[in-house]
Amino acid sequence: MRDEVDLLVPVKTLDRAKTRLTSATGGDPVSHAALALALALDTVSAALATPGVRRVVTITSDPAVASEMAALGVESVPEPAEPGLNEALRHGARTLRSSRVGALQADLPALRSDELQAALEAARGRRTFVPDRQGTGTTLLLAAPGGELDPRFGVGSAGHHQVSGAATLLGPWPSLRCDVDTEEDLRLALGLGLGPHTANALPAWTT
Repeated sequence: MRDEVDLLVPVKTLDRAKTRLTSATGGDPVSHAALALALALDTVSAALATPGVRRVVTITSDPAVASEMAALGVESVPEPAEPGLNEALRHGARTLRSSRVGALQADLPALRSDELQAALEAARGRRTFVPDRQGTGTTLLLAAPGGELDPRFGVGSAGHHQVSGAATLLGPWPSLRCDVDTEEDLRLALGLGLGPHTANALPAWTT
C-alpha cells in the first residue's frame, strides 16, 4: 500500500500575506492580493498533482482564498483563535485526524510535482523536513505515519526542526526549496518556471 500523506497548506488573509513583495506589484493592494493568492494556488495545484499526496487542505480565514481553493476541489479549515503558524498547523492536524500529515509552505510558485514526490519518497516513513534554499527555513515538514507533526516554524525553523528530531531531506529539488518572500526570491522562481497563476499575476515580469 502506498504511504500517502495529507498536506496542510497555511494561507494568511491576503491583506497580511507577503508584505515584503509589495514592490513587485507597484504597491497596489489589489495586485498584491492577487499575487499572494496566485502563489498559493500554484503551490496547491502542484501538490494536488503529486503521486503520494492523498489530499491537500488549506488553513485560512480568508473567504476569497477558501473560495478559490474550493474551485480546485480543496477543503479549507479556518485558522484557530490562537495566533501563529505553528498553532494553525497543530489545529489543522487535529482537525484532519490523518494517519500521516505534512505541512507545505504556500509560497512555492515554481513547485514541480516530481520534486515533491521525490521528497516524499525520500522520507521513507520518518519525520522529516526540507530546508529552504538558504538552509535556515523550512518548506516541507512531514510527520511519521501515526506520529505528531510537531511544527517549529519561525526564524531558524530548519535548525529547530532538526533539534526536535526531524531528519533533513536534501535533494535536487530547487523548486521545492524556493519559497518566495522577496523580489529576489521571485526572480529565482521565475528562472525555475513560475506556475500559471503567478505568471498571470505578473505580466510585466513574464513578457
